[in-house]
Amino acid sequence: MKIGLYFGTYNPIHVGHLIIANHMVDYTKLDQVWLVVSPQNPLKSKASLLADYHRLALVRIAIENNSNLKASNIEFDLPKPSYTVDTLTYIQEKHPEHSFSLIMGEDNLRTFHKWKNYEEILKNHSIYVYPRALTEQERAEQSPTDNTENPFINHTKITMCDAPVMKVSASFIRKAIKEKKDVQYLLSEPVFRYVKEMHFYEK
Repeated sequence: MKIGLYFGTYNPIHVGHLIIANHMVDYTKLDQVWLVVSPQNPLKSKASLLADYHRLALVRIAIENNSNLKASNIEFDLPKPSYTVDTLTYIQEKHPEHSFSLIMGEDNLRTFHKWKNYEEILKNHSIYVYPRALTEQERAEQSPTDNTENPFINHTKITMCDAPVMKVSASFIRKAIKEKKDVQYLLSEPVFRYVKEMHFYEK
């Protein structure tokens, strides 16, 4: 099968993630999308992360009724920090019967040249890119060179997808919960219920 790997901390998984993942199955050549829960992102602080098993549980209950989506904890036992090129090598060796592609937002494509061994990734895997609206913080952190045309856009291994643009973010949801705002429409119903029952992100 053709599998799309959608990496994320999923802290928590929200409707934006689900819409993108489902869009990739419906509108590309991918047969399935695996949502790979990252235990640690080399570019992000781990301080605000829920425990790995909680975030994996949230992903599993979010997609339990969709056979085209699968939760993956494959990075949990790999050396940390987890680098995508190493995970791809490991997952391809473990599942030689599948071909694996990456799913990423266009914000990640802008900095793809900074990824570890990005040339090797492009050589061995296709990449599906969805549009993503930048937050005010991300826009402020952009360097002037980020506004130049991305050299990867016309690459033969990269497909730009006309997926819905999602402005919802996990950081916004965490902040809203802490401020006692209602986030029920930003999370799927079972995820919202689990987060509320467990009192996640309230402090």
